[in-house]
Amino acid sequence: MDSVHDHVITVLTEKFDIPAEGIAPGTTLTELGLDSLAVTELLVTLQEQYAVGPPDDAVTGEATPEDVAALVRKLQSEEQRPAGQGTQE
Repeated sequence: MDSVHDHVITVLTEKFDIPAEGIAPGTTLTELGLDSLAVTELLVTLQEQYAVGPPDDAVTGEATPEDVAALVRKLQSEEQRPAGQGTQE
């Protein structure tokens, strides 16, 4: 995995007390015991830590840690794009 994914796992284990061995690939956030408020808290934590804007798409409990890591990487790439690139006005 990559550093973003590793950090998502770290946040899940440290902030939400989820045992790392319980986080298997493909396990959803709901299966890990996170409700909608906890999912929002996870996203806000990652937004603050990575200094990225909020996601355009809603993340639900059906997302996996891999999905969350992919979203953070996407937001990072959007933040690094020079103004005006990739947008249609």
